[in-house]
Amino acid sequence: MTSPTSLAAFLAESQNPVRALRDLPRYSTAYPGLSAQYSNWRSEQKAWRENVALLDQSYHMANLFVDGPDAEKVFADLAINRFDNFRPGMAKQFIAANADGQLLGDGILVYLAENSLNLVGEPRSIINWVEYNLQTRDYDVTYEIETTAQRQDDPPRYYRYQIQGPKALAVLEAASGAPVPETKFFHLTEFRIAGKQVRAIRHGMAGQAGFELFGPWEEGPVIREELLRVGAPFGLALVGSTAYFTNNIESGWLASPLPALYSGEATREFREWLPASAAGALGGSFDSENIEDYYITPFDAGYGRFIASDHDFVGREALSRLATAPSRTKVTLIWNEDDVAEIFHDLLAPESGDSPQYLEFASAKYVKYLFDRISVGERTVGFLTHSTYLAHDRRFASLGLVNADQAEPGTKVTVTWGDSLRIPRADVEPHRQVQVRATVAPVPFSAYARETYRK
Repeated sequence: MTSPTSLAAFLAESQNPVRALRDLPRYSTAYPGLSAQYSNWRSEQKAWRENVALLDQSYHMANLFVDGPDAEKVFADLAINRFDNFRPGMAKQFIAANADGQLLGDGILVYLAENSLNLVGEPRSIINWVEYNLQTRDYDVTYEIETTAQRQDDPPRYYRYQIQGPKALAVLEAASGAPVPETKFFHLTEFRIAGKQVRAIRHGMAGQAGFELFGPWEEGPVIREELLRVGAPFGLALVGSTAYFTNNIESGWLASPLPALYSGEATREFREWLPASAAGALGGSFDSENIEDYYITPFDAGYGRFIASDHDFVGREALSRLATAPSRTKVTLIWNEDDVAEIFHDLLAPESGDSPQYLEFASAKYVKYLFDRISVGERTVGFLTHSTYLAHDRRFASLGLVNADQAEPGTKVTVTWGDSLRIPRADVEPHRQVQVRATVAPVPFSAYARETYRK
């Protein structure tokens, strides 16, 4: 039997998208070109909170370059957010929904120059969605896509380095030999490092201040070595993939929501266009046979304030209706330390019966799309999407979505840890689910991100 070529064909074989995604192989946090740890992931995590960290994004993010008279229009037609003040020398979070108003994903859109834009993001959903529209709608543009797989054979156009932490500006000033230009959030600036011109976006990533540096790929090693050299006295740490995969908990960014493309007429032709490989593995204790129970809206993700009124875009009519509908609220959850310790105690106890599912540190996200049940009593009130240990805080924490009446910081809820027992994954060991007490905390969890991030 031949393998299905399109996502639509793959889903048709299973007759149920949830079961199809739960059968896919687990998610790997290993990135080509990036070590798992350069020192140890605990010290690397602490670096962006206490000193300064260098995070290399050169390998795992996909790039879409769009050039031509309609370059801005391409993205304005698809973005839920405003474009009336967007111009060269700026960046923005690009957020897209389907025609039913459900979230497809987001990325960072950089206005490189007149009629030249670059979208950096997740290839499975947001990059694919824009490319699909480029191919099926009439735009006066040319475009190029770089993916992780392509980079194994050909180098990308740009290196990308994140410099984050309370000493980030001091490191950049030491590297450039001059004060860093005063730069607004999500605006671009330039300075010279090691004799090379470097472009930089002012934004944060790990809940701390910083810049994203980029420039020609061949200049990347020189820039990297100079940053490591001048950063050493400031305690700069090079961050590997293990710690890198945990930073969104602090900044409150939903890194991998399930894109709302697996069902419905609004995305049928998109599914037929997508390759079967675009599907991502689903797991966790949140258990429904209906794939649409896993979808979220921009309002759930906290993006309601970004929704545009200055132009038409895919999903605008639906979002105007959803604006008054009940939505979930994004929260941080802090796991009870005694309950976390009990999971490890049970894993080590030589007794009969199944143990809890292994709770992996630093990140317990073992699939692309993780949904663990959040409850109050017997009532399901939401789901978490990513859980990790925060070394600086010595806490195990999650990012999740809950009903609005359970979102107040200090609210007590319960997390069900352990994959679905009704629809088991082949790559998860036999286990018993356990109940973990958790407390709702603010999002972003980082006080700096909450109070100062966009200033």
